Amino acid sequence: MSMQNYDNAPRVGFKRLFANAHDAKNLSWHSDDRKSDGLLRHPADSPQWKTIDRLYPEFGDEPRNLRLDLASDGMNPYGSLSSNHSSWPVLLMIYNLPPWLCILRKYIILCMMIAGPRQPGNDIDVYLTPLIEDLKQLWEEGVDVWDANVQQTFRLRTMVFCTINDFPAYGNLSGYSVKGHHACPICEKNTSFIQLKHGKKTVYTRHRRFLKAFHPYRRLKKAFNGSQENEGPPKALTGNQVHDRVKDIETAFGKSQKKTSSPNNMWKKRSIFFDLPYWSDLYVRHCLDVMHVEKNVSDSLIGTLLNIKGKTKDGLKCRQDLVDMGIREQLHPISQGRRTYLPPACHTLSTAEKKSFCQCLRNVKVPQGYSSNIKSLIALNDLKLIGLKSYDCHVLMQQLLPVAIRGILPDKVRVAITRLCFLFNAICSKVINPHQLDDLENEAAIVICQLEMYFPPSFFDIMVHLIVHLVREIRLCGPVFLRWMYPIERYMKVLKGYTKNQYRPEASIVERYVAEEAIEFCSQYMETVEAVGVPKIRHDQTRGGQGTRAFNVVTMSRQDV
Repeated sequence: MSMQNYDNAPRVGFKRLFANAHDAKNLSWHSDDRKSDGLLRHPADSPQWKTIDRLYPEFGDEPRNLRLDLASDGMNPYGSLSSNHSSWPVLLMIYNLPPWLCILRKYIILCMMIAGPRQPGNDIDVYLTPLIEDLKQLWEEGVDVWDANVQQTFRLRTMVFCTINDFPAYGNLSGYSVKGHHACPICEKNTSFIQLKHGKKTVYTRHRRFLKAFHPYRRLKKAFNGSQENEGPPKALTGNQVHDRVKDIETAFGKSQKKTSSPNNMWKKRSIFFDLPYWSDLYVRHCLDVMHVEKNVSDSLIGTLLNIKGKTKDGLKCRQDLVDMGIREQLHPISQGRRTYLPPACHTLSTAEKKSFCQCLRNVKVPQGYSSNIKSLIALNDLKLIGLKSYDCHVLMQQLLPVAIRGILPDKVRVAITRLCFLFNAICSKVINPHQLDDLENEAAIVICQLEMYFPPSFFDIMVHLIVHLVREIRLCGPVFLRWMYPIERYMKVLKGYTKNQYRPEASIVERYVAEEAIEFCSQYMETVEAVGVPKIRHDQTRGGQGTRAFNVVTMSRQDV
């Protein structure tokens, strides 16, 4: 494995942006033009942003100093030609920009490409070392940059506001072990788990701890695990507390090295991000990715409702675990000679109900560009959904699922699933009232508790558990739509298209990225050339009063005929 990068990549990208007067003005948008009405619209409205301004006034007083988001994930540069190659681009997003510009391809900087074919895993710190050293120098010393908007040179400093990754990469960057009994990085050692004997998996329950002190669900026994719940929610560790736990861990990098961490220590290493002087002062250092949480919850929910083989969370082993736990006697398996009968659960759908569910989704028609063709995702013969992408699950959970389950489930189960969909819809809002976050956090705990009452224990993997922590990160870091992986995944699709040399895919991607950066910089001096990475709005003609129907039809005159 090797690493492809070019020297001072972030600095080059920052200087290029400030050399353009329009972009330089946009980089101060959060201070000059942002709407400040007490609502959460941008990371600049969040407590984490304001805390950095308060602790480091020299940094906060200069609005042109950049707050960055670091994202990295594995991708296969060969597309579907090979399933074993994993390349890891390291990307930077700039939060100073308006929300509609943060996610555009032009303003995402590729600062490093970690070559495959194996994923770096815990050794990712080795590859990030030169980048972290550069970011540390940009924080402490800064760099002189020409601002074309005000026509002067100033001292630019930068900081990493947070990181965005899927959950396995979350563990690689943070140094926390996201597998096993204590897989939740927020609950840490207070994570409540059950090791299923027959299902051979770890599940995470007791979400009644996150309810208010006198909520009636806390007193229920039969509907949950047979006992009342008196404990409160665990408190998340601060940055200084995390640093105290990892500062003495000795890490030996390399795939062949023996693991030195003990079962009682959930932290595998001291993250290299702690080399940044401000890292311990951040409330949320690594953000949970709502995109992957929503997709995994959607897959589990659809697979269980339709009883899809390999995806359902209900089955014989699950029912045997209910027998061992001594709960829900009405669902225990019944042996009849050589056969075993599984009584239907409240979430079990009959064949007619499955057909109704699939037919409803098959008949859905949506506007162009709203989602993929839902009809192509439905297999009526097998009564299942196939080929669901992340955005398909997003649309399904937030819009279509509450409609499709009307009339085919018991009221209590249907209401619980609908409330879960409404919860994701509220979490993904672009404008959030901070006064409503307490109610939203309580709603998340209630919904998970209702799902505990109706779904089997094997349904509650770590992704379902993470739902109760999503509102906390909104409260501290701002809206979700600037902290999820959708823009990163779209950009990685562009990077895959740069792979022209099959023998050196990473070098090919970096070479074409540098060429694109040069072309984009030169395009600023040509009036008729459009900027690279800024898509055109498809609805300009409609907004201007000009329709698009039959717009390309050419009417020929009699003389032309």
